[in-house]
Amino acid sequence: MESNSNNKKHQTKAVPNSSFRLHVGMRNIKTALAATLTALLYLYFDRNPPFACIGAIFGMGSDMVNSKLNGGNRLFGTIIGGFIGMILFRIYIIFYPDGKTHPLILLFLFIGVILLVIFSLMFKWPGAIQPGGVLVCIILYNTPVDTFISYSLNRMLDTAIGVGVALLVNYLLPRERTDRWLYALKIKKELPETYSVDSFTDNDFVDFSEDFAKSLAMAEYTSNTNEGII
Repeated sequence: MESNSNNKKHQTKAVPNSSFRLHVGMRNIKTALAATLTALLYLYFDRNPPFACIGAIFGMGSDMVNSKLNGGNRLFGTIIGGFIGMILFRIYIIFYPDGKTHPLILLFLFIGVILLVIFSLMFKWPGAIQPGGVLVCIILYNTPVDTFISYSLNRMLDTAIGVGVALLVNYLLPRERTDRWLYALKIKKELPETYSVDSFTDNDFVDFSEDFAKSLAMAEYTSNTNEGII
């Protein structure tokens, strides 16, 4: 009886966050816009959009630097995971041409994850491990023998398109520009101290080359801080 009472005391109750405030920010809107535009594009070409929409959602960040880091993780992970999955599954069907699940596939999964971690850290993209692992598992466990190559290549293409749409949306709608619009429409009452209304021009695009250099530096920093964990 005493142990049961102690367990009840230590149980965490699922209660709503009292400090939660409903707020739909520009990042929310841009993420939804990127996913919707991607789905619209695929509707036009009569393609299945889930992986592309996932790429668009993963690729949206708070700014261009963050977007390229998030999108790069997803894209690189999909590419490296796709190639590892294709090679391993091709070897697997030599032993089991039907492609069905047999105990041997556990060894291939183990090798695939090891290779994925090694290549991700080698290229300083530790954030690619999770999305790459998803594709490795899908290819090994849930892809028909006659379509595993086309499936993998299509997933890489879908992810690249989704990430590209997210980068384009974030490039065309940087926070500085959307803040200015919201301020002009009286939706936003004040602007951050780092910029003012007068500091904007009609060409308020983020410097792409400078942001790209920053994203590489951020990726290297992330890799250095995670090498001791993986």
